[in-house]
Amino acid sequence: MYTEKVVEHFRHPHNMGKLKEYSAVGKVGNILCGDVMWLYIRVAKDEQGRDVLADVSWETFGCTAAIATSSMVSDLAKGRTLEEAITISNRDVANELGGLPPIKMHCSGLAADALNEAIYEYMTKEGREIPAGLQERHEHIQKDMATLEERYKVFLDRGAAKEGEDDAPPAAELSCS
Repeated sequence: MYTEKVVEHFRHPHNMGKLKEYSAVGKVGNILCGDVMWLYIRVAKDEQGRDVLADVSWETFGCTAAIATSSMVSDLAKGRTLEEAITISNRDVANELGGLPPIKMHCSGLAADALNEAIYEYMTKEGREIPAGLQERHEHIQKDMATLEERYKVFLDRGAAKEGEDDAPPAAELSCS
């Protein structure tokens, strides 16, 4: 099911944990599968004065693929300029892992989204101009999150209504004699 590289990144994840000092964090999740990722970036200037991801780490609650993709995206992003890191896609993450089962491709999307959200937060905090592609990605991520949260709310409301029905007395006990 999983490639050796996926299993390796799951068993021995790279860059796991919260950075003590970070410039920004990207948080994404998928309540349908239960995966939640926090990706931390520390931005510094390189010798040419460019902003680079000096350090990248993550905390993820999720399945094997979620852990492996978090590990891989941190490897791919570390040391890159912000402009280079923005271009890292879910396909890049999956390809570097030797592929993912189709049902697990969303994990590579979450990892790439977490990176984009961290860069977006950093650029926003610094008052930087947001590149159009990053702005579009951020808006898409936010829309997806809002949709998922709304679906989850409907699900919870239905569950609460069902519980209320289960607590109701049987119809015979409701008579008004």
